[in-house]
Amino acid sequence: MDIRDLLQQKFLGNSLENIIWFAGIMSFGYIFKTMLSQLLSGILYGFIKNYSVDVTKADFRRLLVTPLAFLTFLVFLYLAFDRLHYPTEFFGLPEKGNLGFKTITQRIYRIFLIVSITWVVMRLVDFFGMIFLKRAEKTVSKLDDQLVPFFKDFAKVIIVLIGFFVMLGSVFRVDVTKLIAGLGVGGLALAFAAKESIENLLASFTIFLDQPFVVGDLVQVGDITGVVEKIGFRSTRIRTLEKSYVTLPNKHMIDKPLDNLTLRTFRRVLFDVSVTYSTTSEQVRAIAAEIQTFIDNHPHTNQDGRVRFNRLGAHSKDIMVQYFVDTMDWNEYIDIKEEINYKIVEIVEKHQAEFAYPTTSIVLQKSEQDKLNTAVD
Repeated sequence: MDIRDLLQQKFLGNSLENIIWFAGIMSFGYIFKTMLSQLLSGILYGFIKNYSVDVTKADFRRLLVTPLAFLTFLVFLYLAFDRLHYPTEFFGLPEKGNLGFKTITQRIYRIFLIVSITWVVMRLVDFFGMIFLKRAEKTVSKLDDQLVPFFKDFAKVIIVLIGFFVMLGSVFRVDVTKLIAGLGVGGLALAFAAKESIENLLASFTIFLDQPFVVGDLVQVGDITGVVEKIGFRSTRIRTLEKSYVTLPNKHMIDKPLDNLTLRTFRRVLFDVSVTYSTTSEQVRAIAAEIQTFIDNHPHTNQDGRVRFNRLGAHSKDIMVQYFVDTMDWNEYIDIKEEINYKIVEIVEKHQAEFAYPTTSIVLQKSEQDKLNTAVD
């Protein structure tokens, strides 16, 4: 049999030649999709490399290779299936019409194509977000550090919405113009259903305008204390002192009392030094005076420190110690506290006083009969 006759043999309504073409194109696309996506990403990077300060080509490829590989394979998938005749009689479906086999497959293909293009555009937004974030890190203001992630997320939401409407129009033949106009009628119901999301979105704008805190600030909201790492559309993400990652709704951030610990100029330290009741008044006075002098002369405390004989407690004489440390760094703060605590212990020991601890005195009294028996004996 001639090779040309063999290639014209029919299988499921398709010649062997067309099937070979189909298998070849599919194989080529599957094998070389990653290589071609790297080539395409390199070409795209060439157009924007002048703007990609501090962001490398490797970063660009890391973001774009996977979605471009998916898009490239879809192109080869179209070219491969274009070589075939749709065997509609095999599936029991008509060739044309809304329920036609060809119509259904084409619509499914368009859905994947729109999703892949949307994916690529969103990765491009991520790349430009990296560029602007690198530039924002070089500025003194922290406002741009939080605006860049916010607008990056905003742009991605817009891109997803555009992709969704394009899908409705091109795949499902929906009149998008009438749909958008109809949303005005159902806007109240939609707004009511999305009440919490809208409130959080408005709260995010309040945070950006009023700036009660910025990214990098140490804040306390209710029982949660931590560093603000990201301010998004709906929520704010905080890294707590226990290193856990807490996500709070933006509405929660402005409705509850918020203490921005970073804006404090000093950290206050307040505690009592308790000495025993055997400590004389001269010892107490000398201990308080020496601690006051040390705190006043310390390079990391201000002049608002107060050391006073505060009260006569149930088990001790209590000397109040209050001072303010001029640092917001937690590690430096606890180092200074440790240094001052050691000095206080040395001062108390120097004046031969003892630290008090809770004690209980038990007094036993003899009864009158016991006293008479003791006297007779």
